[in-house]
Amino acid sequence: MQMAPQMGYDRAITVFSPDGRLFQVEYAREAVKRGTTAVGIKAADGVVLLVDKRITSRLVEAESIEKIFQIDDHIGAATSGLVADARSLVDRARVEAQVNRVSYDEPIGVEVISKKICDHKQTYTQYGGVRPYGTALLIAGVDDNLPRLFETDPSGALLEYKATAIGAGRNAVVEVFEAEYKQDMNIDAAILLGMDALYRAAEGKFDASTLEVGVVSLQDKKFRKLVPEEVENYVQQILAKHKETEHKE
Repeated sequence: MQMAPQMGYDRAITVFSPDGRLFQVEYAREAVKRGTTAVGIKAADGVVLLVDKRITSRLVEAESIEKIFQIDDHIGAATSGLVADARSLVDRARVEAQVNRVSYDEPIGVEVISKKICDHKQTYTQYGGVRPYGTALLIAGVDDNLPRLFETDPSGALLEYKATAIGAGRNAVVEVFEAEYKQDMNIDAAILLGMDALYRAAEGKFDASTLEVGVVSLQDKKFRKLVPEEVENYVQQILAKHKETEHKE
């Protein structure tokens, strides 16, 4: 009986397969792919985060599910994957941000906090007895009057994007961004583009109560979450747009 090629190589995080892969890290990436769709978009005047929380039961209070977190005054993060892992990383990021303020009397840089989170994630890929974090974060904020958007991978890899997505609907969302993203769009246009991409990824299953939106504007350099009334307003614009398109067809 022939052994499966990966047999034995996925038993521990510290064991490489003969072709140089760490299967436990790849399994952690699969946990992210099965998570809710989270979107990040840089605009000319800020950066936007959106998450479709994908609530499976009408008995669940939508407000109790949090997928966008504030890390510092000027930084927010959106998560996909294992929620408990994400919350642990967010707590760590908040402490790092405050330590930076106490040590240097200045807010932490978006790239600095992203690298610190990735360094921590990476250590969990090289020691026995631990497992990788099964979550990815989109970290958004403002540095020196520039919007920044980073994606952290379960392996500890870090990439900066103009617009990206993580989670179950990633491919469908990125396809929309490749075709329609413009660097000179404002925050309003970025929110509408993100919602449009989520609408298409969800194949029309779209509800304001399951959407979370966070923005950081260059004007005040403050992160804030949109209130339900604001989210509803954008959702109605997207629904009207698609209704009009269907009517023309």
